[in-house]
Amino acid sequence: MLAAELIDPMLPALKPTDSIGQALDWMQEHRVGQLVLTDQGEYRGVVSEELLLDAGDDERPVGEVMRLFEQTYVLDEQHLFEVLGLVIQHQMEIVAVISEDREFSGTISVTELLKQFAHELGVQEGGAILILNMNERDYSMSEISRLIESNNVKIISSYFSSAAYGMPDRSRLTLKLNRRDITPVISTLERFGYQIEAAFANTPIESIDQERLDSLLRYLNT
Repeated sequence: MLAAELIDPMLPALKPTDSIGQALDWMQEHRVGQLVLTDQGEYRGVVSEELLLDAGDDERPVGEVMRLFEQTYVLDEQHLFEVLGLVIQHQMEIVAVISEDREFSGTISVTELLKQFAHELGVQEGGAILILNMNERDYSMSEISRLIESNNVKIISSYFSSAAYGMPDRSRLTLKLNRRDITPVISTLERFGYQIEAAFANTPIESIDQERLDSLLRYLNT
């Protein structure tokens, strides 16, 4: 999924002449702590609730308030994973999307971004989660897939985490599978020398609340 497809059309963009009071009202209405500032269709940065409150005068124009992330944004055609990487790096609540000619396209809400990321990983699907420990040189997704599928089980999504420097045997592969009963899968993988770190027979998640999203963000940032 591309950045242009992740834009939240309900999030407003501020103009330099908008008042601090208006900006704070919009932040409260949309439950965000940041909003994009644009000037005649061009991205000028992000205004935060904290900076607006420090300004003290609700009638003062937001164009006079210090801005954040003036050079931090994503392009229309960047992938969801690239957007997520930028969010984690800068601890952003929103991300501005611009076109190649630097025109402002819209705003991505990080809460909605994480929901979409969770959807891409199959978090809301019923099925087990399996974590394997391995030496990085032994990682072969095609071989692991073949062994799992020999038990009539499918991989919904996967995430490979490279080992820290000097610890090549500590790479980790996290798999989301389409079945909860994966005892035969574990037996097969262990028979072929794979080390199982953990297994969880999860049930579907009907809704993703903020606490779960915060936990996911902390996990990705480790």
